Amino acid sequence: MNKILFFIIVSALTLGSARIRAAYIPSNIEIEKIQNENNVEKNYEKEVKAYRKSAEQGDAGAQYNLGVMYVRGLGVSKDNIEAEKWFRKAAEQGYADAQYNLGVMYAQGLGVSQDNAEAVKWFRKAAEQGDAAAQNNLGLMYEKGLGVLKDNIEAVKWFRKAAEQGYEAAQNKLEE
Repeated sequence: MNKILFFIIVSALTLGSARIRAAYIPSNIEIEKIQNENNVEKNYEKEVKAYRKSAEQGDAGAQYNLGVMYVRGLGVSKDNIEAEKWFRKAAEQGYADAQYNLGVMYAQGLGVSQDNAEAVKWFRKAAEQGDAAAQNNLGLMYEKGLGVLKDNIEAVKWFRKAAEQGYEAAQNKLEE
């Protein structure tokens, strides 16, 4: 199977409206697809089963994808608590998208108690790996003093890193 990245477009990412990043990154799992002329439908329940098998064996990509399935309610009932569990497993292995998602979950209290300091921790881990959305959100946390002491110099540092990658929200912050 080709290692193709399928993105579900969620919305513009700013801290106030940050959304869980939802991407499917097939690992070594073959996913059954039913293809129509110009349309691909997925059997989400089979995907969940395949992701779970690999996730339980420690595959960070599968753990992340299983978290996405729970957040989106694809093939399973929507369950932010279960999503957090799988994102955490992937995040602890250094998976940047899962780290970003944990940051969003803590910033917004999705499946966890709202905790800005914990959000900062996870945004920082993803940001240090070059994740532009996490860099932007970390800049916002410093700008607003959420979970950290307010520090405009540190905020600009993170906005600049995100802006250098073409992240529009960060570019706009630097123009203010």
